Amino acid sequence: MRRSLSLLASRLAIPLAIPLALALGTASASATVLNFDDLGADGYVPVNYGGLDWSGSSWFQYAGEQAPFAAHSGNRRATLGWDGSSDSSAIRFNAASSFTGAWFAGYDGVSVTIDLYSGNTLVASTATLNLSDSPVFLASNYAGLVDRLVFRSNDPANFVMDDLTFASAVPEPGAAVLTLAGLGLVAFVARRRRPV
Repeated sequence: MRRSLSLLASRLAIPLAIPLALALGTASASATVLNFDDLGADGYVPVNYGGLDWSGSSWFQYAGEQAPFAAHSGNRRATLGWDGSSDSSAIRFNAASSFTGAWFAGYDGVSVTIDLYSGNTLVASTATLNLSDSPVFLASNYAGLVDRLVFRSNDPANFVMDDLTFASAVPEPGAAVLTLAGLGLVAFVARRRRPV
C-alpha cells in the first residue's frame, strides 16, 4: 500500500509541477494610473510619459481650478486643447497592455468615446460618455491587449482626462526567476524518478 502511494505520488509530481511552475512564473500585472500630478510646469504631456508614447498627440496637461474641468484626483489633468482632434489624440503603449479606462469631465453636451487598437485593427470602442463638471469613469470593457488609444469627441477642446489606468503585459522581472525555479523543481523530480 505504501509503495503504491509512493508510486502514485511520483507519477503525479511532474503533471502537477508543470502547472505550478507556470502559475508561479505568470506575472500578476499591476495597474498603472497616470494622474499627471508628477509632472511639473503646465505644458504638453512629455513624449515618453508613464510607459506610453505621446509623441503623435497634442495632449496638454495643467493644474489649477477651472470649472467645469475638474480633476478626478490631485490637481493636474490632461486635455487635447484647441488643436485637438481624433487625428492628434492617439496615445501609443510602449508594450501591449490591457486598458482599463480613464476619468473625464467637461461641458454639458460634450461626449467622449475611446477606440482601442491592436496593430492597425480596431478591436473595441468604449461606450460614448456624456460629460459634466463632475468626473465620470469611462471603462474600456475590453479584456484583450491593445497598443493604441484614439479619442473621439464632438468638442475635443472642452473636456479633460485624469487617472488613465492600464496594465502592461510585460512580465515582472521576478517572474523569470520563479519560472526557472519551477522548471528546476520539475527536473529534480524527474531525475529522482529514474530507475538506477
